[in-house]
Amino acid sequence: MEWNFLTAEELAGSLRAGEVTSAELTDEAIARIERDDKAINAICVPDFDRARTAARDADEARARGEDRPLLGIPVTVKESYNVAGLPTNWGMEPHRDYMPAEDAVQVSRLKQAGAVVLGKTNVPVGLQDVQSFNEIYGTTNNPWDHGRTSGGSSGGSAAALASGFGALSIGSDIAGSLRTPAHFCGVYAHKPTLGLAAGRGMVPPLAPAWPTEPDLAVVGPMARSARDLTLLLDVMAGPDPLTFGVAHDVTLPPARHERLRDFRVLLVDTHPLIPTASAVRAGVDRVADALVDGGARVERHSPLLPDLVEAATVYTQLLFSSSVARFPVETYEQLRTRAAGLGADDRSLDAVRLRGMVSSHHDWMEASNRRELHRHGWRRLFAEFDAVVCPVTPTPAFPHDHLPDPRERRIDIDGVEYPYFDQLVWAGLATMPGLPATAVPAGRSPEGLPVGVQIIGPMFEDRTPLRLAELLEQEIGGFRMPGEPASPA
Repeated sequence: MEWNFLTAEELAGSLRAGEVTSAELTDEAIARIERDDKAINAICVPDFDRARTAARDADEARARGEDRPLLGIPVTVKESYNVAGLPTNWGMEPHRDYMPAEDAVQVSRLKQAGAVVLGKTNVPVGLQDVQSFNEIYGTTNNPWDHGRTSGGSSGGSAAALASGFGALSIGSDIAGSLRTPAHFCGVYAHKPTLGLAAGRGMVPPLAPAWPTEPDLAVVGPMARSARDLTLLLDVMAGPDPLTFGVAHDVTLPPARHERLRDFRVLLVDTHPLIPTASAVRAGVDRVADALVDGGARVERHSPLLPDLVEAATVYTQLLFSSSVARFPVETYEQLRTRAAGLGADDRSLDAVRLRGMVSSHHDWMEASNRRELHRHGWRRLFAEFDAVVCPVTPTPAFPHDHLPDPRERRIDIDGVEYPYFDQLVWAGLATMPGLPATAVPAGRSPEGLPVGVQIIGPMFEDRTPLRLAELLEQEIGGFRMPGEPASPA
């Protein structure tokens, strides 16, 4: 039996039935990593000895009659999470050897659920790129085309899943860092509602692992099936036991509907600030056809949709104001000088990014107030619709581009070049108001590259986009990963 490409749900069933042991699953996963990861470079910090010990412990626990949600399931963890005994450097050379003393809260939850951690997955420097490469661990390649990126910043996790290196992974998302790699690599990811899953211990090197409430950023699950996303989200969800967890637990409401024909869906595939590549539009159309065939109510336009230009502007300002928080004073002053030279009528996203980097607290508060208007607009929309389906990024995975200054990079959209960071507008649509969004594979481009969409749902109704993702998976059907056998044998 080839176990490496089965879902976590399927593996759990086989473990319960005694058809396989965790030790066997773990050894097979490690063998595949050792055989194939030289070409992919997804697993930057292997932890095979401890994984084998954890697998044996899981088998012994099962023999005693224990059964936990992830008992014996091999998984990976994004490098940016603290794992006691393993380096956490975020790809930053000065912190190459930083070793945290404690596990991040989500790593603890994985272990408490019985998961077997195979190792950590690669990231971009400081998690601040749509690609995953750094001087310490090198470049992670897309499993479908090694000349292209796997995405970022959870690119190592997505590539690992697509390559059969563990059944689940955990990542993080502030600018599509869960959704974009999933879209590029043909797997599933879920950006939870802001604040749903505790992020303590997912911090830069040397930063104290204290409970915080970061603006925009979330931690979340990645998997090879939509149902596995729900399985892992149930492990991850809940407040930090040091803060809100002292007083309350989280109980998510059920999905609004169980049947496809009961869903009301708004599809959006064009953005006023950047075009959508034909391959991505085809993916949206494929999802639209599946929804219609399943009897769902589908609309392409609604006056209730918050203004996309305003949404992108507010998101960009909030995102880039936080991205420079730790910059040296002299760098900040250089940015202030550049921003002062902008024309008053320059409303490009490049200008918004630069102004955001040097925004005052007053500016930030104004932008945050505008965000609240958008949140209210989304509430009104979700009274009429259950979900919004739209692109994750304008293109499929693009060729590696490691120009040191990202401002000089360009993305090619059907033969026309656009500023590199403009591609973030689709990710920001859900991130800025803090909404849940599930990335779902929707087929392949003419070049054979994966193409996905994201399903945006109402705040704290994460089970609604997740359930719609499950139904779409049933309608569209999966497609095999590179090297995956046609059927388990």
